Amino acid sequence: MANQEVIILGAGLAGLSAAYHLQKEGVACQIFEKEAEVGGLCRSKKLDGFTFDYDGHLLHFRHQYTFDLVKSLLKGNFIKHNRSAWVYSHERFIPYPFQTNLVNLPVDVAQECLAGFLAANKNGRVKANESFLHWIDRTSGKGIARHFMVPYNTKFWTISPRRMVCDWLDGFVPQPTVAQVMDGATKEGGQPLGYNACFWYPEKGGIEQLSLAMKSRIEHIHTGFEVKTIDLKARQIEFANGVKKKYHHLISTIPLPQLPGIVKGLPKDVREAFSKLRWNSVYNLNLGLSQKKRCESHWIYFPQKELVFFRVGFFHNFSSGLVPEGKTSIYAEVAYCKQKPVDKKKVAGRIEKDLKKVGLLSDEDEVLVRDSNDIQCAYPIYDRNYKASRSRILGFLSKHHILTCGRYGSWRYMSMEDVLLEGREFSGKQFG
Repeated sequence: MANQEVIILGAGLAGLSAAYHLQKEGVACQIFEKEAEVGGLCRSKKLDGFTFDYDGHLLHFRHQYTFDLVKSLLKGNFIKHNRSAWVYSHERFIPYPFQTNLVNLPVDVAQECLAGFLAANKNGRVKANESFLHWIDRTSGKGIARHFMVPYNTKFWTISPRRMVCDWLDGFVPQPTVAQVMDGATKEGGQPLGYNACFWYPEKGGIEQLSLAMKSRIEHIHTGFEVKTIDLKARQIEFANGVKKKYHHLISTIPLPQLPGIVKGLPKDVREAFSKLRWNSVYNLNLGLSQKKRCESHWIYFPQKELVFFRVGFFHNFSSGLVPEGKTSIYAEVAYCKQKPVDKKKVAGRIEKDLKKVGLLSDEDEVLVRDSNDIQCAYPIYDRNYKASRSRILGFLSKHHILTCGRYGSWRYMSMEDVLLEGREFSGKQFG
C-alpha cells in the first residue's frame, strides 16, 4: 500500500475505527474533529453523579473479530446482558418481541394477531421490490401489523412503511417461525429473538469508554476543527478556524446531507440526488431520579400515537455504576422530521407527563438531573429514492478521492459493530 497520508473528517466511532485500522497497517492518517472531544454520539456526560450517554448505545456482536477487538480495547470493562425489552400495548407491558408473546395480550387481540400471522405465512414470503409495509403484512400478518409493527415503525421512522423499501432490514427486525409464534400465543416466556437478544456494555464510565480506548491507540487527532469548505479541484479542506489542509485521499464521516453546504462545485444532478435524501431526527431526554425504581427492563417500545416517545430506556440497568447508589436514570426518545416537527420548548415537559401516564414516573419522584440531546441526523430513511440517490452521490465523491464511512458518512442503518467493521475495511484499500 502506498504511504500517502489520509485525512479523516470526524472522530466519532467511524472515524476512530478507520484511523485505528489504517495506522495499524502503517498508513499515515490524521483525524480532524469539530467538537472539543472525540466520540461523536458515542459519548457520555457526567452530571451530579449520573452518567448519561448521548442516547442509548449498546454493543451487539455477530463477529468474533469485533468482540475480540472491543474486549481488548476495554480491557475487560464490559459486561454481558440478556435483553429485557418490552412493548407497551393495550395498557400493559408485554415482553419483546411482540410476535412471540401474544399470550400477554387481550384474548381477542391475541387471536387476531395469531390468525393473521398464520394466514400470512400461507401466502408466501416477500416479493422483490415490495414496500416495507408489504414486508410487514407478508411476514407478520394484518393483526400484528395493526397492533404493533405499523404504528411503531410509522412513529419511529416518521413516514409510512408504505413509502419505505426493505434494503435496511438485514436481521434488525426479528422474523419468528410459525412454531415460535404459536408457542408464544399459548404460554409465557417466549424465546428471545433478534440480533439484540443479548448485548454488552461497559461496566464503568458509560459508552464513551470505547471511544476513549480507541483514541488512546491513535496518533494525530485534532479537535476543534470544523470543516468550512472542501475544494475538489484543489483537494483542499478549509476549516472554520482558518486552517487549510491539502489531502491525497479523504474519508468523510460527516452526515451526507451536510456535504452540499461544504463541498464546492457539485454538479446539478448530484445536488438533486442530495436533495432526495431523507432522515429522521431524535430528541433525547435523560432524567436522573432521586430514588430507585423497581424496574428491571433495559428498554420499552411505545407504538401509541398519543404518547410522544417511541422508546424509553433505563441506564441504571445497563450498569449500576451509571447512577449514585439508590438512584435511577431514564432516557426517552422522540422521533421527528421536517414534516413532523416537535416543539422543542415543550417536548421535555410532554415526555415527563407521558412517563407518568404509563407509570414510569410518579408525582412522588424527584427529578434531580435533566439533560437533553437533539440529534439532527439520527437514522437515514430508506424510501424509494434512497438507493439511486446514495449511489449517485457516493460514486461522484469516490471519483474525487472522497470515501465515506459510518452510519452518517456512508448513509446506512448500522449497528456499532457494523461501524467498527466498516472502519476496518479501509485498511485493505489501496491509497496510492
